[in-house]
Amino acid sequence: MEQNWSAVCALILALSALVHHDMAEADGNLTAKPGVCPRRRWGSGLCAEFCSNDSDCPNDEKCCHNGCGHECIAPYTVEPGRCAFPQGTPMCAEYCYHDGQCPGEQKCCKTTCGHACSEPC
Repeated sequence: MEQNWSAVCALILALSALVHHDMAEADGNLTAKPGVCPRRRWGSGLCAEFCSNDSDCPNDEKCCHNGCGHECIAPYTVEPGRCAFPQGTPMCAEYCYHDGQCPGEQKCCKTTCGHACSEPC
């Protein structure tokens, strides 16, 4: 019986989020701010909805997925260029998650088994 209540609660939560999203779009005052939301691991953030769109956020912050819910987060700018094909570099770690964490005009690129900053091509 407990599984049924869990499913009912999940369905109600999903429908509430959908209705909230539709009402926000109907408002017509939605303007996406420039920049890209940082990538977050699923389940890493607070499971709460602190914002529903960028206009809910102060200054240059964007309404971003935090791994579970949504919150206002400072975005990053995608650097021009593209990443070169990974060269067998044995970097098995996440040195960066997005371009905004790299110095200068470097990009956050895939390595053989992780990500690292490198010059764009």
